Amino acid sequence: MIALAQFGQQDIAARLGLNVTDLTCLGFVIEAALAGEPLAAGDLAERAQLTTGAVTGVLNRLEKAGYAVRETDPNDRRRVRVVMADDAQARVFQVYGPFYERLGALFADYTPDEVAVIADWFTRAGAAMDQSLEEIRNAG
Repeated sequence: MIALAQFGQQDIAARLGLNVTDLTCLGFVIEAALAGEPLAAGDLAERAQLTTGAVTGVLNRLEKAGYAVRETDPNDRRRVRVVMADDAQARVFQVYGPFYERLGALFADYTPDEVAVIADWFTRAGAAMDQSLEEIRNAG
């Protein structure tokens, strides 16, 4: 499943005219937009575990592809916020939409209690993976 998802991300990124790192960063931009949170370029670098210089390249590509826009933070003019371009969510959903519809249909086969167990497992598995990856990163 993990390998399939990894290859799928490559295919989706290519379909959207991006590379996988740019797609991952776009996901963080969309997540922040949906949550109504401002996302500073430095915060994006931290979430994506990239240097600020690497994020500059990512943002250049996302802007060129029409997915994101940089804006000056109105509270701190030294900071740059990253916002989703107006039609970016719709463009991304055109590619991801059928997948989300299939997942919705799959979840409809389960009771709310069963879905809660599945969600709990993925949450806990994600935390275990984060912890393991942090240990791997810090071991070198």
